[in-house]
This record gives sequence, C-alpha cells and structure tokens, in this order.
Amino acid sequence: MNKFLILLLLPIMAFSQSPIADFEELVRKKHYQKVEPLLIQYLENTPNDLQAIELLGDVYGHQKQWDHAIDNYKKLVESKPNTANYHYKYGGALGMKALSVSKFTALGLIGDIKGAFLKAAELDATHIDTRWALVELYMQLPGVLGGSRSKSLQYAEELEVLSKVDGYLAKGYIYEYDDEPKLAEKFYKML
Repeated sequence: MNKFLILLLLPIMAFSQSPIADFEELVRKKHYQKVEPLLIQYLENTPNDLQAIELLGDVYGHQKQWDHAIDNYKKLVESKPNTANYHYKYGGALGMKALSVSKFTALGLIGDIKGAFLKAAELDATHIDTRWALVELYMQLPGVLGGSRSKSLQYAEELEVLSKVDGYLAKGYIYEYDDEPKLAEKFYKML
C-alpha cells in the first residue's frame, strides 16, 4: 500500500517543485549560458513570472549583456513600480552599460540611472546597496553632470545609520577618491 501511495504522489511532488529553484541553482553554480535558454523558454510559457524575469535579468547582467538586462529590469519596474530592488537593478544595469559605451552615449543614460537609484532609495529607506550606488554615482560624476561630494556624504551618513561598517567604508571611499588619504584612513581605522 505504501508503494502505491508513493507511486501515486510522485508525479504530484515532481510538478510541485518550482523550476525557478532549478534555475536559481544553475545561476548559483554560474552556469549562465546553460540557464539562459531555459529561462527564455520558460518565460515564453509564463511571460508574467516576475521571479523568472528578474533571474533572466541577473543572468544577462552576469554575462555583461547590459541591454538585455536593462530590458528585463525595465519590465519589472513597469510591473511593480513600488519595488525598490527592481529600480536598483535597473539603475545598476544602466550604470554598467554607461561604463561600457562611449562617453557621449553614457551622458544620455545619467538621468535614468539617477532616477532609478533615487526612486529605490525613496521606496526603501533601508536599502543599503542603493545608498552605496548613490555614493559612487555622485562621487564619480563630474560636478557639471550632477556629481557632488556633499550628496555622496549624505548617502554615506544614511549608510552609517543603517550599518556603521558600511557608513565608515563609504566615507573612507569618498575621502580616498577625493585624494584625502588622512581622512580616508581615519574612517577605515574605525572599522
């Protein structure tokens, strides 16, 4: 009788296991090229599965296929505009694309990058990665394009409230970037 129940329940158990878990395992093992076509095929049948769309965006990001990653993250932002992490990933993919294209092309992306990170920060006051992204963005942008040490320090302060270690690292980074090694060292030593 027990064998009969096992045989009866086996197909149900097999169908109840999410393919997303299998995809996530492949991503964890860094089998990006193997999981990419599987996710694409899966999304043909379930085009509104946000978890699969995000995972495919992550796969594209790991492969530095920024346009594809941007497309996937944009779908997420449009589907769930109040999810901070979707805005963060969208801004991050745009930022990575900006680093890989000409400076002229990158200029056209700055507003969208800032907008995505600022929206993520607004939606989630505890999103540490977004604050790190804003610290770096404002430090690396020239002043004429909106770069600002004071804005970077503002987000470093927010980081410090969330995590002392992240706050001290961010401040050390800011001062090191500004070629103020003594101030940078002061914050690094506070770790």
